[in-house]
Amino acid sequence: MDMAGIEGPQATPKGLRHGFGCHGIGSGLPESLVGRLMGHADGGGKSTRIYTYVVNAEERALTARMWRGPL
Repeated sequence: MDMAGIEGPQATPKGLRHGFGCHGIGSGLPESLVGRLMGHADGGGKSTRIYTYVVNAEERALTARMWRGPL
C-alpha cells in the first residue's frame, strides 16, 4: 500500500476489493462480469449488487454539487 501511495481507511485488501467493485460498476461493466471477476458465488447477483448502491450514493453526492454556490 505504501509503494502505491494508498493511504487512509481504504488502504486494506478489503478497501482495494471494494474500490475494484465500485469502479467496475461505475465504469458500466455488467454486474455479472464484475461478479465473476470478483469471484462471487452468485455470479453477479446480490453480492455484486451492493456496489451499485454505493455508486448511486456517490452519484447523488456528486450531483448535489450542482446546487451549491453561484452559477
